[in-house]
Parts: sequence; C-alpha cells; structure tokens
Amino acid sequence: MSVISQVVQEALTTGYLSIESENQLRSLLQNPYGQEDFHAFRQLQMAAMMGNVKQESRELLCGSQISSQ
Repeated sequence: MSVISQVVQEALTTGYLSIESENQLRSLLQNPYGQEDFHAFRQLQMAAMMGNVKQESRELLCGSQISSQ
C-alpha cells in the first residue's frame, strides 16, 4: 500500500483528517501517483463531502468564523 493510500485509510478509519495529514497529501499529490492512490484520494473526497470524515482545517476555519461574528 502506498503512502497516499495509507493516509487515506487512516482518515477513513478514524473519521478524521488532521492538518498534518492534509498537508502530507498535498505534498504527495504533487508527484506522479498511480490509480490506486487516485481511487483512494477520491474515496476520501467523497467521505469528506458526505460528512463521514471531518477535516481539522475546516473545523478550525468554521470555529474562527463563528467566534468572529
């Protein structure tokens, strides 16, 4: 299993994507990757859109917007 797939699997298992993992994925996706990684990343995107995986970055962003109102 590749690093991208491992990061995705961890997020899917825990239901949480940390800022560190998000940055790691951004970095890894800058380089060529295979179909397995593409499908894993797509699965993560779908899980995040459906609310099955929470993103730390979005939670922090939403929290800061609420507190500034």
